[in-house]
Amino acid sequence: MKAFVSGAAFIGGRLLQALLVMLAILVIAFAVRQSLGDPLREIMGQAVPESERAELRHQLGLDAPWSVQLAGYLGRAATGDLGTSIIYKKPTVEVVLAKFPASFELVLGASLVVLLLSVPCGVYCAVRPQTLRARLILGLSVLGISVPVFLTGIFLITVFAVWLDWLPAFGRGQTVDLGVWQTGLLTRDGLAHLVLPALTLSSIMLPLFIRLVRGAMLDELGHDYVRTARAKGASPLRVWIVHALRNALLPLVAVGGLQVGTLIAYTLLTETVFQWPGMGFLFLEAVTRADIPLITTYLVLVGLLFVIVNTLVDLLSLALDPRVSLEGAR
Repeated sequence: MKAFVSGAAFIGGRLLQALLVMLAILVIAFAVRQSLGDPLREIMGQAVPESERAELRHQLGLDAPWSVQLAGYLGRAATGDLGTSIIYKKPTVEVVLAKFPASFELVLGASLVVLLLSVPCGVYCAVRPQTLRARLILGLSVLGISVPVFLTGIFLITVFAVWLDWLPAFGRGQTVDLGVWQTGLLTRDGLAHLVLPALTLSSIMLPLFIRLVRGAMLDELGHDYVRTARAKGASPLRVWIVHALRNALLPLVAVGGLQVGTLIAYTLLTETVFQWPGMGFLFLEAVTRADIPLITTYLVLVGLLFVIVNTLVDLLSLALDPRVSLEGAR
């Protein structure tokens, strides 16, 4: 019963923190929106008499005190209204969400690459640290950290799209319309277009996670329970995977959740290099064409993604180790 109450308090605290963070993000977005320019200039242009501008400003409530405008913005945001795009003449939430599937699939592909490569490579470097292969993996991870993501993308395009002509160099490829979601994961052409952008985006996190897995494994392999398992005759593979790796996952889950947000941020560069039609590419278009409502909506929705991912990571950490709730309650 005590553990249940502690876990419920932990979950409630995390959800309250998420709401407070979103409130802060909305306030910052409103401040950015107010400071980037006068919305009447975009609506009416420059050659409009000042009397008409003042009348429209009053109708829109733009001459109200800052606190009143903020309250109105927060109220509209609570209903999903974050403004209308100047470029597309549509609600900004609708415009950004239309690009979300492309960015989500790109981040998903990059995350799978990181997961499928970092865990075996990190475990191998921990259990066979003196081999030439382990040293080569660690050396390449240092190189991967040092190379900017756009250079990695250009290199992959040059090799696999230009020289070898194995994979497409830009675009999202053929997609399937599932109603509320357009996906390229169900077509061969869509998967082919995803390979190079996903590899490029994964190059940001892959070297870091190889080293994180290696460090966590080395730490776990030095504990008494590992020596006990070996003394009882457990096979090396069982010791590495069932005992050491399982206990090394908790800090990796926490760090991984934070790094997913970094992947979302770096989609800006990756989507630009590969002309990938996602939220990052849309954001750059909004900045270029000074679509202030679209810019702030992007910031709010990306902030919401950060909050959701970090909250889920906290809950997953609680599921992996119930002691987290007790530590969080202190």
